[in-house]
Amino acid sequence: MSVLNKIARTLVSNRRGILAADESIGTMSTRLEKVGVEATAENRRLYRELIVTTPQLAESISGIILADETFHQKLSNGRTFPEYLHDIGILAGIKVDTGAKALAGAPGEKITEGLDGLRERVEEYARLGATFAKWRAVITIGDSLPSKRAVHANAHALARYAGLCQEGGLVPIVEPEVLMDGSHSLAKCQEVTTSVIRTVFDQLELMQVQLDGIVLKPNMVVAGSESAEQPSVEDVANATVEALRASVPPSVPGIAFLSGGQRPEVATENLAAMQNIDSLPWELTYSFGRALVGPALETWRGETGNATAAQEALSERAVANASAR
Repeated sequence: MSVLNKIARTLVSNRRGILAADESIGTMSTRLEKVGVEATAENRRLYRELIVTTPQLAESISGIILADETFHQKLSNGRTFPEYLHDIGILAGIKVDTGAKALAGAPGEKITEGLDGLRERVEEYARLGATFAKWRAVITIGDSLPSKRAVHANAHALARYAGLCQEGGLVPIVEPEVLMDGSHSLAKCQEVTTSVIRTVFDQLELMQVQLDGIVLKPNMVVAGSESAEQPSVEDVANATVEALRASVPPSVPGIAFLSGGQRPEVATENLAAMQNIDSLPWELTYSFGRALVGPALETWRGETGNATAAQEALSERAVANASAR
């Protein structure tokens, strides 16, 4: 078993999942302000410290994806975030893309950037304790969307990122997210998701990426958030698994779903329903952000006296998702 394969399997095994705490400075600041907390670097650090020091977190969480700012900060005990996570048995990950920007010649579509200088950044992150990385591409469903241009450009970028990560010793989390924004049907989401993931694996093969040393982080197949017809949990589970069976090679160790804006309880229910489908070649787990930490942030609101209750809220969501596996 290669080192990359061992890390990938650790991330998706033993009923645990991955916590995405990698919001950009702008996104995290906005979320803090919405709950009445001043958006400062120290408050962002305090909130992330609250998250990672939640008691028994390692029983449900295998890895935590950090943003660059958090990766270089220290906890109150003087340990860096990667050092502390290593101490408690959780793998430290790092978001390495620099965000989605407008794609030239493709109105309404985006391309994720961050390949420039990535080799050097991967080397530094690995030296400082990272074992895996994440890169998110966003695909929009709409009138005549997504375009082949957008799908191919994002798949190619994901593959180049994955190759650079593996070269530097990091397991790449490959995240092609088909957004749930819009009024599209479940069937349309399944069609687009299948096509997007197939294109991603075509590009991964072209770049000779070691497939047993990655983790795929796709969306669940759901109807658009504005669709008048919302599918049942069983319909979501079946459509998602059908899309994966049609697009993901069996050599991939595991699939860690993003929540994509679903309500925390709904994302957990959908994950649980997929576990009842037999004969799947991959581990199915979760890599949630808001669906895990949203309740904790709402509870904390910057008040020291709320810290214990906020950690209990996070623990409840983490345990629920581990139980769903």
